Amino acid sequence: MPENVLFAFGLTLMAGLATGIGSILAFFTSRTNTRFLSLALGFSAGVMIYVSMIEIFVKAQDALTGSLGDGLGNWITVAGFFGGMLLIALIDKLIPKQGNPHEIKKVEDMTNKDPSQDAALLKMGAFTALAIGIHNFPEGIATFTSALQDPALGVAIAVAIAIHNIPEGIAVSVPVYFATGDKKKAFKLSFLSGLSEPIGAIVAFLFLMPYLNDVMFGVIFAAVAGIMVFISLDELLPAAKKYDEAHISIYGLIAGMAVMAVSLLLFI
Repeated sequence: MPENVLFAFGLTLMAGLATGIGSILAFFTSRTNTRFLSLALGFSAGVMIYVSMIEIFVKAQDALTGSLGDGLGNWITVAGFFGGMLLIALIDKLIPKQGNPHEIKKVEDMTNKDPSQDAALLKMGAFTALAIGIHNFPEGIATFTSALQDPALGVAIAVAIAIHNIPEGIAVSVPVYFATGDKKKAFKLSFLSGLSEPIGAIVAFLFLMPYLNDVMFGVIFAAVAGIMVFISLDELLPAAKKYDEAHISIYGLIAGMAVMAVSLLLFI
C-alpha cells in the first residue's frame, strides 16, 4: 500500500505541475499553435470521455452493486455520476468568466496590449491562477483515487489531465509576464497554480483513505466519471472547437478514445 500511495501521489503531482510546461512554452512563442492546441484538447477530451464511460463508471457500478445489491447500487452509481457533474458545474459557476482557465486565449491576444493595460493583464493572470487552483482540486482527488485503485488507469487519467493543464499554464503566465516583464514571476505563479492538484491528493489520503471501502470507492469513482465527462463536454471540446481547423478537434477526440481503448485492452 505505501508504494501505491507514493505512485498515486507522484502521478497527481506530475499532472498538476504540467501548468509549468505551458508556462515555459509560452515564453518561446509569439503566436499560438491553434492546430496543436485544438488537437491536444480534443485528444484529452477523448481520453477522459472514453475512460469515464467505459472503465470508471463500470468499476463504480460493480463496487456499489456488489456491496448494496443491484437496485440500490445502480441508483447510487447514477446519483454519484450526476453528483460529480453538479459539483464541477457549481465550481465553474463560482469562477468569474475572466478567470476561467478553460476560456482559452491566444498568446498574441494577450500580448498585443498597450502599457496602460498592464494592471488588467496582471489581474487576469492572478484570477486565472486562482481559478485553476479551485478547479484542479477535485481533479487531484480523481487522479489520486484512480491511481490508488488501478495504477494503469491512474496513468491514463493523469496524462489526460496533464495535457489539458498545459494551456492553463499558458493562460496564467502570458498575461503576468507581459504585465511585469518578469519571466520568473510568471513561471512561479503558473507553477504554483498547479499545486492544488497534489493538495487534492493529500486531502484524499488524509480524509478519504481511512474510510475507503467498496461503497466509498464506488461513490467516489462515479463522481470522478461525472466530473471528467462534464469537463470534457463543457470546457475541453468547446475550447478545442474555438480554434478548430478542418475538424482537427474531432480527429483528436477520436484518437484519444482509440488510444485509451487500446490501452485498456493491453494493460488493464
